[in-house]
Amino acid sequence: MSAMEIEGKSVEEAIETACQRLSLPADQLEIEIVSHGSSGIFGIGTRNAKIIVSPKESGDETSLEQAKEILENILNHIQIPATVEANWEENRIRLDISSNGSGLLIGKRGQTLHSMQFIVNKMYNRLASKKAHIIIDTENYRERRRQALTEVALNLASRAKKSARPATSSPLSAYDRRIIHLALKDDRQVRTKSKGDGALRKVVVFPVKKELSSRKRSNRHHSSTRSPSDPSGSGEK
Repeated sequence: MSAMEIEGKSVEEAIETACQRLSLPADQLEIEIVSHGSSGIFGIGTRNAKIIVSPKESGDETSLEQAKEILENILNHIQIPATVEANWEENRIRLDISSNGSGLLIGKRGQTLHSMQFIVNKMYNRLASKKAHIIIDTENYRERRRQALTEVALNLASRAKKSARPATSSPLSAYDRRIIHLALKDDRQVRTKSKGDGALRKVVVFPVKKELSSRKRSNRHHSSTRSPSDPSGSGEK
């Protein structure tokens, strides 16, 4: 909402009028006093008090603007024309970039996008009073990547089950590895583990072997040959 100019016999009266018009208490208004007014002399030269007033931005809106501004500054610095839309997504700030250079912003396997997200999170949480995690996306890349990696996870699990041997992914970022782990967390026939060093590590999918020890097999076999009337199992009288 744009600012409003309001007059009253006094500053207090002008503020009261502003509260009534905007249906907001005074502590939720941005108030700039333009003039305190004057009672004049013997009623001559009387001037009303004048204020300019507007609703204060909520903390949530301020947080969105701060995060958006940080990302826009980065995009301007690397000279990629783009627009940024900021929204709350549960307790996270989501910044969506619209640009003709989305391929450059995403980078190989999303590495440029991940790096940009890391930098914006660091800068925002160092400056902002309200801490938040920021997700940066462009052209719905993250959802498309999630779907592709979920398919990779299912294929790895299928290979592991059929061959009864571990199946290994290509090197992945921490964000991508998490998608693989989550995709298979409810599959009791496999288990997953990250392997390697550094930022790019592989995910290994192991088949879960059915545990049937030789002792259990021996016990079942022994029980089946034992006569109910002969504890020794020999059957001799």
